[in-house]
Amino acid sequence: MTRCMFALLLLASGLATAQPSASTTQEITQLFAALETSGCRFQRNGSWHEAPEAKAHLQRKYDYLLKKRQLTTTESFIDLAASRSSVSGRAYRVQCGQSAPMDSAAWFTGRLSAIRAGR
Repeated sequence: MTRCMFALLLLASGLATAQPSASTTQEITQLFAALETSGCRFQRNGSWHEAPEAKAHLQRKYDYLLKKRQLTTTESFIDLAASRSSVSGRAYRVQCGQSAPMDSAAWFTGRLSAIRAGR
């Protein structure tokens, strides 16, 4: 029984200190760069913001989630930081040019697919 408890404690401590891998960190950095240089607008809680301001907001959320050790994958970044307001729960939206606004989760997932495909 003691060995089982010890093993569970070790497992829990490993999960509590989880951090994103170097490749995940690189992908997230590339997503930030894609947003900042996109020329797209970003809607948060009903207000539109230019891409550099949106990037700064998401960077603050990213830093917070890193400190809380809640990010382990690029997908967790998209889900926890880049998809919706943590205050209101409303989905973030992205609008590029004259195209229709889309949920930011779809926009970031598309950019991630392009990054992974080498485009």
